[in-house]
Amino acid sequence: MERAGEKQQSIEAFGWAARDSSGHLFPFVFSRRKTGEKEVRVKVLYCGICHSDLHCLKNEWHSSIYPLVPGHEIVGEVSEIGSKVSKFNLGDKVGVGCIVDSCRTCESCREDQENYCTKAVATYNGVHHDGTINYGGYSDHILVDERYVVKIPHSLPLAAAAPLLCAGISMYSPLKYFGLAGPGKHVGIVGLGGLGHIGVRFAKALGTKVTVVSSTAEKSKDALENLGADDFLVSTNEDQMQAAVGTMDGIIDTVSASHSIIPLIGLLKPNGKLVLLGATEKPFDLPALSLIMGRKTIAGSGIGGMKETQEMIDFAAEHGIKADIEIISMEYVNTAMDRLAKGDVRYRFVIDISNTLAATCS
Repeated sequence: MERAGEKQQSIEAFGWAARDSSGHLFPFVFSRRKTGEKEVRVKVLYCGICHSDLHCLKNEWHSSIYPLVPGHEIVGEVSEIGSKVSKFNLGDKVGVGCIVDSCRTCESCREDQENYCTKAVATYNGVHHDGTINYGGYSDHILVDERYVVKIPHSLPLAAAAPLLCAGISMYSPLKYFGLAGPGKHVGIVGLGGLGHIGVRFAKALGTKVTVVSSTAEKSKDALENLGADDFLVSTNEDQMQAAVGTMDGIIDTVSASHSIIPLIGLLKPNGKLVLLGATEKPFDLPALSLIMGRKTIAGSGIGGMKETQEMIDFAAEHGIKADIEIISMEYVNTAMDRLAKGDVRYRFVIDISNTLAATCS
């Protein structure tokens, strides 16, 4: 059992951490600060495994701070509140996503887009304003200012709601912001994984026509029959791709592996938008003429601000949208990471923290 070597705070916590870029997780005791007057302490019940957790564990983005406790798809129960907390009560079911603080004064923060604040503080692998390292949701509890916590409606299954805190808002936000939601709109979703499958469900609930674009033909049945997509294109099938040229108002590309976006641009109507969510390692090869001929746009999108994240959660509850998940124990997490690296999950791992973490504490 390893203990954090940094300046000790006040409340002991227990989780699993990686000590180096091998990414291997192990039991880890650390400490969190006392509850501030506007802060909420959350007992973690479930935590989703995001692909970015894997990137950070292995330091693939060259920014990892070890020891590293991942997890930013957190669902839990309020166990303590500060003296000036007004939004939450003890026992409330809540969610914590990718950020736990921001400057609160810049233009992005004033416009409820805290996620684009240049001083936003990541839920894990970030540094809190008091100089301490942030540890994420692969742990027994987490402490967050109430501004960065969302309420989970009773109708949402808690485990399946966890991936909405990252994957869900990552899909919902560009659908709304770029005007790709609603009747008469046709959106392509590239990649049918943790983000893509939730995106299909949100887009359909918003009234949008949806075509899934995937290199894996075997996913067609799931896309059409389980998720409700209207069409499915195999990206390596030139005949299928050619037949769909110029048919889509927008495309949301969730793929983080290196791939060509030129065929995707061809699928767009004039004035169409290609929105990138995946952080690919290599730059894209992009002939300018493919954009000029049709006044097409390439954009990027991250998560959403806190107001939009709550809106997304409430919309999901109203329309019965949840992630397709495989619930795992904490002891299984390293195997799950190996499977995630191979794409062997349908479609999101969720760790049952409350029922399995304590058993690993000895």
